[in-house]
Amino acid sequence: MEKPKVAVDNRTAGRLSKPERRQQLLETARLIVREEGADRLTLGHLAVRAGVSKPVTYEHFETRTGLLIELYRWIDTERITAFRTLMAQDKRPARETVAALAKTYLACGTDQGDEFHAVGAALAGSEEKAGVYQELVDAVIEMFVEVLRPHSSLRPESLALASAALVAAGDALTTAVTRGNCSAAEAEEVFSVLIGAVAPGEVRELMPGANNS
Repeated sequence: MEKPKVAVDNRTAGRLSKPERRQQLLETARLIVREEGADRLTLGHLAVRAGVSKPVTYEHFETRTGLLIELYRWIDTERITAFRTLMAQDKRPARETVAALAKTYLACGTDQGDEFHAVGAALAGSEEKAGVYQELVDAVIEMFVEVLRPHSSLRPESLALASAALVAAGDALTTAVTRGNCSAAEAEEVFSVLIGAVAPGEVRELMPGANNS
């Protein structure tokens, strides 16, 4: 039987601070999900792959559910940070904003691979996960509202609802791309049309064959 791989990390040779160790464990946990699947992610297996003792992993996460939740939060926070950075440019025209938002959100999602969805599936039915998930979704919705507000005539409440729908659509398209059901270009085109519907005047410009006069 082949021995499990051990994540090689120069930091493990010396004593890490608690935040550094936690980061190393999360990175190793993500690698396990990518290479072996979420079912293989346990605190014991994480200890083996990270080259630490079991008590170390239990000290940081206490339970497998706690580990999955923190990994889920970390991966999505990484996506949100990348999204904020890429969308930081101010005063884009409406059409450019729509295209950039579609491209950037999908790129940040697909860059995660399928790990985020795999961890989410492993947490299905967890009340704790539901709370974390809603917290992360709300943060993304707020970003969409912030980006689209200058280009939308919708009332704040309606813009928030529209942004929630866009986030759901974006996540569905991200899943379609990562699973090979469509290309990134096809997903961007569809998402641009959906986002454009929230910005006055953009639908006519983005819809194929529409009258742009």
